[in-house]
Amino acid sequence: MFSKKSFVRAAVATVSVVALAFSAACGSSTSSNNSGSDANSSASSSDITQQTVKPGKLTIATGDPAYEPWVMNDKPESGEGFEAALAYDVAEKLGFDKSDVVWTRTTFDSAIAPGAKDWDLNIQQFGITDERKQAVDFSSGYYKDTQSVVVKKDGKFASAKSLADLKDAVIGVMVGTQAYTIVKDKIKDDIQTFNDDAALGQALDAGQIDALVTNTVESVYMVQSEQVKDAKVLGRIAGSEDKDGLGIVLPKDSKLTAAVTKAVDDLNADGTIKQLQDKWLAEYTTDLTELK
Repeated sequence: MFSKKSFVRAAVATVSVVALAFSAACGSSTSSNNSGSDANSSASSSDITQQTVKPGKLTIATGDPAYEPWVMNDKPESGEGFEAALAYDVAEKLGFDKSDVVWTRTTFDSAIAPGAKDWDLNIQQFGITDERKQAVDFSSGYYKDTQSVVVKKDGKFASAKSLADLKDAVIGVMVGTQAYTIVKDKIKDDIQTFNDDAALGQALDAGQIDALVTNTVESVYMVQSEQVKDAKVLGRIAGSEDKDGLGIVLPKDSKLTAAVTKAVDDLNADGTIKQLQDKWLAEYTTDLTELK
């Protein structure tokens, strides 16, 4: 990233044989120094660890807060949780040690908005879409999630058996997410939006909405953790699997995009991502009713 300037020394020739020999020696040394500088400059420009917002460090953003099981205990630096663990595996593929990873926090919306970023990667369940690609870059997908419906156990839609049964429900989703697209496509147009899953859960808990829709993993976690009290996962929405999957977000035209994509592809190919899914996500995605 930082090219080294070559400094050329001008040697003054004299008629003295000794002076000519000295001048020749200086010329030889200067040529050698220039060659080394060019090589170092080339190496620097191809070193991915020097292409980051803080050279030598990899700044990774996630949500505030970050939810389980993507990040355990809201501590991405621990490497515990599916996305936290994946982030460190990607960092290693890029040539960064764990100690070189710096975590920061952003909102979901700001991460995929146009403009300059103060981070290198952002990982917080971003679905890959053509619209978002106009503002940011994506890695290839690392997980294909589905969308599920959460309701209160004593709510008036607790016994719903199909998507048609929810057409009169007040449904909430997190703004800018795949859930909005799925609800609009499969249930109804009139949708309440919220800034994050915490606000979404609070709205259901307070009776402001009848049901919420979010990714299946988060739906199960909300219920298990009692983020929404006395709630249940009504079911997984049929046909809601994200065909492109979740991807790591990078600033538009980032110099890291190709390398990060290759890292994710390699981790998919060698089975690492499947192992992480089995470890962190399996209990959240099985044995759910399918809503059609």
